[in-house]
Amino acid sequence: MKKFLFKISFYIIVIIAVLLWLGSYADGNTDDNYRHFTGPKPSNMIMGDSRGSQALVPDVLDGKFKNRKFDNFSLNLTESPYGQIYLEAIKRKINPDTKDGIFILTVDPWNVSTGKDVKDAKDYTENVSALADMHFYDMAPNYEYLLKHFPKSWVNIYNDREAVGRSNTYLHKNGWMEVTVDINPVDLKKREDSKIVQYKEFAGNQKISQYRLDALQDIIKYLKSKGTVYIVRIPGFQGIMDIENAYSPDFSEIIGSIAKKNGVKFLDFSPQHNKYIYTDGNHMYKESGKVFTAQIADSILSDKKVLK
Repeated sequence: MKKFLFKISFYIIVIIAVLLWLGSYADGNTDDNYRHFTGPKPSNMIMGDSRGSQALVPDVLDGKFKNRKFDNFSLNLTESPYGQIYLEAIKRKINPDTKDGIFILTVDPWNVSTGKDVKDAKDYTENVSALADMHFYDMAPNYEYLLKHFPKSWVNIYNDREAVGRSNTYLHKNGWMEVTVDINPVDLKKREDSKIVQYKEFAGNQKISQYRLDALQDIIKYLKSKGTVYIVRIPGFQGIMDIENAYSPDFSEIIGSIAKKNGVKFLDFSPQHNKYIYTDGNHMYKESGKVFTAQIADSILSDKKVLK
């Protein structure tokens, strides 16, 4: 019996050692969210959905704001719409000692909407997000995340590691999702047409949610205790903006009112949508994102000069 237990213990130790070794290779290729749960905890943050995750580049902000490091804590519409789960995740993510941070909340009509058929909070999409059950946001490697939210074999972590080559959707350590796709006119048109079909259907199934608007304000109030908050509306291309304007014609007015009520600045870039290039009509191309981020930084710097 002792020999059997020894052998079993030996195999268990070997298996654990192999898993620890494989998990140590988790990086920006592992999946679209893993690195949001690796440290260190930031004092300057970007929040929102996938538009924000791709359009706002922390490195650009770091270059504009000396002695500050930004982290992009934007996930996607399913996992990080504005709500109480996102608020609690932000509290766990942020450096608790932050007193003079800069926080950018990116908005569009979709991340303050819910499905028309949603009747109860238990049905919100973010309930199955990693944000709903993760405790550690500053571990690297983060075995909690891999155990709970990496459904594939851990051999894939090693096989798909960054050293072999970056994936087309690569999550940087600072949370920026770098998407690399061909933006030739033919392929771009196909992706735009697909997004228009998707968002027309989406608009028919969604409604602006007072719960999410209230949660946005709760997040603003919390972050104001830690620094200065800016709300930024990120545009899409003309086809997407047409859908958004039909879906919520007064969206910018709603957000502007929330900003005024809470004493924060609202930077609405939706009228400038034709200035940028998009990968699919909805998400900003990475080179346009760098220009867009610099514009946001300049607006914040100008505002801070006024505040002084």
